[in-house]
Amino acid sequence: MLELIRHYQKQDPVRPSFWEVILVYPGFHATLLHRISHRLWQLKLRLLSRVLAHFTRWITGIEIHPAAQIGNNLFIDHGMGVVIGETTIIGNNVTIFHGVTLGGLGIPSTANSKRHPTIGDNVILGAGAKILGNTTIYANAKVAPNAVVMQDVPAYATISQPPSRIVKYVDDWVI
Repeated sequence: MLELIRHYQKQDPVRPSFWEVILVYPGFHATLLHRISHRLWQLKLRLLSRVLAHFTRWITGIEIHPAAQIGNNLFIDHGMGVVIGETTIIGNNVTIFHGVTLGGLGIPSTANSKRHPTIGDNVILGAGAKILGNTTIYANAKVAPNAVVMQDVPAYATISQPPSRIVKYVDDWVI
């Protein structure tokens, strides 16, 4: 727990105090409570682990399935709207911003297989990014905000969506 607190202090540009991290950082709370719910899941106490995960989502706005495997020093910044699916694997020192989804594709035939992403070490996932299906984001890669990724991303790569463009323009707009 101490290592995670120090990691939050280091990662956040405002350099929060020890007590700030413990008391008011939802990403810290979600990660810490996930460790407990994940252990309960491993002990086959599935209902209890799901109840704890549900409580965690309720108090933090961050949904992490108890079966998801998460490495050391996960930093979830802001956190609201983050979803991490059941078969997700996350490496060490990963940064996730608000609104990120690590989800499946909703294909029923994959219910008993790996259907969520694998995230390598030192990856940064920008706000609103959606990583879907059994894809891998390799170490040290960056995913830009609002990108939708359904393919593997090589190590050290940065992936983004095409830039925004005007699709319709009315020159005399009247409200």
